[in-house]
Amino acid sequence: MSTTSEPPRDCPLCPRLVAYRMENRSQNPDWWNGPAPSFGDPAARLLIAGLAPGRTGANRTGRPFTGDHAGWLLYDTLKKTGFATGTYDPDGKDDLRLVDAMITNVVRCAPPLNKPETSEEKTCSPFFANKLAELTRLKVIVTLGDVSRRSVLRAMGLKASLGQPGHGSQFEAGGYTIINSYHCSRLNTNTGRLTAPMFEDIFLRARALLD
Repeated sequence: MSTTSEPPRDCPLCPRLVAYRMENRSQNPDWWNGPAPSFGDPAARLLIAGLAPGRTGANRTGRPFTGDHAGWLLYDTLKKTGFATGTYDPDGKDDLRLVDAMITNVVRCAPPLNKPETSEEKTCSPFFANKLAELTRLKVIVTLGDVSRRSVLRAMGLKASLGQPGHGSQFEAGGYTIINSYHCSRLNTNTGRLTAPMFEDIFLRARALLD
């Protein structure tokens, strides 16, 4: 089993995702088009976990939640709650820095229609588990969406049903406090399912647990 927390740029493990990567490379050769590496502070006590990179987000820029709608709210909220400094640019050409926080995805490659298959989650989960092992000060994990919450739990070797679903669910698992949030997607914010104050509250709770 691999002991690395970051897959190689041309990771061959998931044939469907490799084919999608090659399709994107042929159409957009100037994009990143590879597994999106984790981003943040190696001494982080907070980990933000998404499910998989977006095609025009991290798959384009090479940085999680950078380049699509979700990044604007996420990084603005992290700055407001003291987990980030600097400016955010959707092309990643900025001085943004995370403080005491790291962002990663359970599945590192962009999937078709933004939906990884269960087998792809399982194949990629060792990278997530190794990232957890690297973060020796980690205390809190914020999961972005119920699918991410279940995927994180499975990657930790726990039952996916552990903890309550829904925005604001908080529980202990694997030695960490997990707080689940609705995903900061355009769909959720445009429909009002997730508001900026609701999202900020999640990270204020994380801050309170760390202070």
